[in-house]
Amino acid sequence: MNIYVGNLAYSVTEEDLRAAFSTYGEISSASLITDKFTGNSKGFGFVEMSNNAEADAAIKGLNETPLKGRNMKVNEAKPRSPRPARAPRW
Repeated sequence: MNIYVGNLAYSVTEEDLRAAFSTYGEISSASLITDKFTGNSKGFGFVEMSNNAEADAAIKGLNETPLKGRNMKVNEAKPRSPRPARAPRW
């Protein structure tokens, strides 16, 4: 299951995410979303867990808990909706 983790402190690392979620089970991947120009964290990321029961336990156990001073928002990630095509710039 893919899990959305929001409201993260900008100092949180992927290793911090792995440490927080690893108490609930095996983590397939953990990634932070960064600004493509500055490389700075955007304050959210995703954790992939292969076992759905472990993922549900992690969501219930970690939602609204603090990590580096900010309460995380943790829930199941929604599929990304298609974006409309951009009009060409002339």
